[in-house]
Amino acid sequence: MVGGKPNFILKDVHLHIKEGEFVSIMGPSGSGKSSLLNVIGMLDDASEGEYFFLDQPVHTLKEKQRSQLYKQYIGFVFQAYHLIDELTVYENIETPLIYQNIKGSERQAMVADILDRFQIVGKKDLFPTQLSGGQQQLVGIARALIGKPKLLLADEPTGNLNSRQGEEIMELFKQLNNEGVTIIQVTHSEKNAAYGSRIINLLDGRIENN
Repeated sequence: MVGGKPNFILKDVHLHIKEGEFVSIMGPSGSGKSSLLNVIGMLDDASEGEYFFLDQPVHTLKEKQRSQLYKQYIGFVFQAYHLIDELTVYENIETPLIYQNIKGSERQAMVADILDRFQIVGKKDLFPTQLSGGQQQLVGIARALIGKPKLLLADEPTGNLNSRQGEEIMELFKQLNNEGVTIIQVTHSEKNAAYGSRIINLLDGRIENN
């Protein structure tokens, strides 16, 4: 609250994203980009308005129902990694599959496959604190993709990667998008934004164009 009035981070946001789109959200720091991503990803509730995801009225769902939708359909790449320090790289990547009740042998094969894809097999028994920032980011991206999400949300996905790794991740995103995964990324990079089929500019919590 500011001066007795509610202080809205996002204001009058009307947004329609079709399945299979690749959308880039851009804007200066503090413009509400990460907040918008968190609302779309069901990590935060909007204080008012409506939000439909795959025809489900998210704004009326109970927390448990929202959580089930999130776990089943959404992969999230966080800027600050959000890896679990007490778990190894292998266990961090495996976690979403446990939530999806995928049986052990299948989990093992899926984790092995994605470790190989990201060339981090040699890191599987290490803990996040033993990794560089770039390696932690790769583990975070692998974890977001392991459950084959319908929607991938990425907050500055290449922020901690060198330019070659960053390019490889953006090419991977493009490939996933071609395979039908809907992607919404927040980025400061014009180059990364250009991978998207649409750019949404946010300023002071409002969409400038759409």
